[in-house]
Amino acid sequence: MKQTKYCINDYVLKSKYKEIEYCQEFQQELTFVLPFAYWHHLNGTLGKTISSKYTKELYFFSEQHEEKYNTRVDQLPRDTYEVPNMYHCPTVSFNKWAKVPLKEHYKNKHFVFGKPLLIIANKYNTEWGKGPINFFSVSMLDKILDKYGDKYQVVYNRPGADYIVMDNSEILELREATFIRKYYPEVILAEDLYQENKGRANNYNHFQLMLYANCDHFLSVHGGTAALASYFGGKNIILSKRGHEHRYNEFNSIFPALSGAEIYHAKNDADVLRFLERHY
Repeated sequence: MKQTKYCINDYVLKSKYKEIEYCQEFQQELTFVLPFAYWHHLNGTLGKTISSKYTKELYFFSEQHEEKYNTRVDQLPRDTYEVPNMYHCPTVSFNKWAKVPLKEHYKNKHFVFGKPLLIIANKYNTEWGKGPINFFSVSMLDKILDKYGDKYQVVYNRPGADYIVMDNSEILELREATFIRKYYPEVILAEDLYQENKGRANNYNHFQLMLYANCDHFLSVHGGTAALASYFGGKNIILSKRGHEHRYNEFNSIFPALSGAEIYHAKNDADVLRFLERHY
């Protein structure tokens, strides 16, 4: 209903009038804001986009993009629906939503390996004001790497606070990097790979887009980590133990729509191992 007041601008006049500004949760930006902006780009009505630092490459299609915010707001205002579908709606409307071709745009010849690439996109943050809930533990990583390290070139990605824009979550220390370097030296740590290739990327987000664009196998965890991994087709196993996404069935609706990826929602570690056995 909110969008009806824009019918003349969107479908009749079609001037570049639309300014889209966002500074809140990364997952919501990926699942709803970015596709909304891309729809306006395709429609010829996108004027300007405004977001946080390190987002210019996400909005590659925007002729005017401003990186205005240094942090993300932790509370979502619930009095506006200027962007359709926001705030975990029971149903998703794709009327003003378009799949953003990040994989096609960022696919490259730089991050190519001798074996198929498997990206493990992890996090270890406070969640909902409490301790970490959705993450791959060191013992879980040990099981995964022991079984799949020979079949795939594994790249492990858990960016530190220096590389991303923070919100209300605090990044905690898992100490998995030391473990991986000691017991699985063939596994590439994404931060190491970034440091070796800083000349190829404008920032860490740009690096992630280039790396992910060459991958068809992902393991990710609840939140923006899972949403970003879902943008690049192939298969994505998402560990999500709780969240509104369960209630509104978003892992079967919005997440697959981001790129056509096969999404496998794991509610616990056992599910992750089962999906790996079946699909990887």
